[in-house]
Amino acid sequence: MPMVLLLLMVGIEVASAATSASASQHNESMTMPIAKKSAVKIRIIIADTRLTATLENMQAARDFVTLLPLDLTLADYNGTERITDLPAKLSNKAAPDGYTPKVGDIAYFAPWGNLAFFYQDFGYLRGLIRLGQIDGSVDALMGDSDIKVRIEQAQNSDDSE
Repeated sequence: MPMVLLLLMVGIEVASAATSASASQHNESMTMPIAKKSAVKIRIIIADTRLTATLENMQAARDFVTLLPLDLTLADYNGTERITDLPAKLSNKAAPDGYTPKVGDIAYFAPWGNLAFFYQDFGYLRGLIRLGQIDGSVDALMGDSDIKVRIEQAQNSDDSE
């Protein structure tokens, strides 16, 4: 009888391991298409300076892309960021309650409906949604006066200057 019990226990372990491996492969196959999506790149043109940025794979960022191209005026806010109003609200579906922005972050402040480009780090802010990150220096965003900017979708992921 103990031998039958031992064989039964080994059989259960093998079946359990096979089920776990199958579930793991299923979960990986479910998430892989999202991870493999190519990043959306945008171009930010300030006078003769061209910046590129990579957007997050989230609804608010996808909504932002549908508004492009945009010609905007960025105002300095609090010596930390450049802000501007957007012509339409972006979705905050599935977005975190807020986050702590870093230099180079592009964000959407849902309560006000505006776009922000951070050139200084800042503390946690509820209602702030990270849309993406500028790929490189943010020096062109610094200064006291308003900045005229054109934001457009880059043609492909290699379209950076």
